[in-house]
Order: sequence, then structure tokens, then C-alpha cells
Amino acid sequence: MMQNIAAPIVKRNWWIMALRGLFAVIFGLIALVAPRIALLAFIYVFAAYALVDGGIAVITSIQERELLDRWGWVLFEGILSILAGLIAFANPALTALVLLYIIAAWAIVSGISEIVAAIRLRKIIEREWLLVLAGVVSVLFGLALILQPAATALVLVWWVGGFAVVFGILLVSLAFRVRSWRGLTRAAV
Repeated sequence: MMQNIAAPIVKRNWWIMALRGLFAVIFGLIALVAPRIALLAFIYVFAAYALVDGGIAVITSIQERELLDRWGWVLFEGILSILAGLIAFANPALTALVLLYIIAAWAIVSGISEIVAAIRLRKIIEREWLLVLAGVVSVLFGLALILQPAATALVLVWWVGGFAVVFGILLVSLAFRVRSWRGLTRAAV
């Protein structure tokens, strides 16, 4: 039943899928050709989001303080969000560096967790060395981010750009394939 409903909707809106893919390709190419601009754009989008999100949280906390049990926390979160947005606009390089260190810390902690899990599971699963290897790669990735932040930030943007180009091409291809579906009958619509 759901397939009978979804297929005509997808076919009718194939152009949205194609447009989405085209924008992904454009974004990916910008990230590959001008990674610093792409990183800066990402930071500015984050800054704008943080300001708007923080503003909404502050307004909501003040207006709804009688109904919200923890309105003070919502207000605090809103103020922090606004501060983060202002800092990101004022100093995008610092914002990129902090984000990079957060990713590095996450990679190192998750890598160590994977190694510990593999050691604990070695009597239960086979080929636990794959989990150890994944953990080691994660730790090395985190260390690379810490030791060479500028270079690894550019590499991350390139990876995102490459992904966006491939994803976009696949999405555009799928959109044109959907457009030419012949299997749909009027009865399915």
C-alpha cells in the first residue's frame, strides 16, 4: 500500500531530488576547490544558527517562565548559544580550532573505548583485532587532528567535498531515473 502511495509522489517530485543533488555537487566542488571558504561558510552558518537559536531560547524562557519548570536553564542555554554565535562571528579561526579539538577528543576517546571493548570481548568474538585496528585508527586520527590542526581541517573539508560531489551525482542520476519510471499506472496514483 505504502509503495503505491510513495512511488507517484517521488516521481512527481523528481526535480526536487535532482536540485538537491545539484546543490550537493556545487557545494562539494566549492569545498574541493576552495576549502578555506567552505570552512568559513560552515562557521558563519553555525554562528547564525547559534544566534537565532539562542535568541529564541531567551525569548521563550522569559515569556514562558511561569509554565517552564526549568526556564532558568533554558535562559542560560540561550545566553550560551548567543555567546557562541558572537564568538564564531568575531573569531572564525578560533571556532574552527575548537571544533577540530572536539572532534579530535571524540576520536581518541571512542578509539580507546573500541580497543578496551575488543580486549574485553576477545574471548567471546573472533577477529577482535578488527575492533582493535578500528580503535587504533580512530586514536591516530584524533592525534593527527591535534598535532596538525590546519592540515587536517583542510583534509576534512576535502573529504566532505568529495562525499558531497559523489552523493550529488548519485542523487541527480537517481532523480532522472525516477523521472523516466514507466511502471506507474494511473491506478497507482
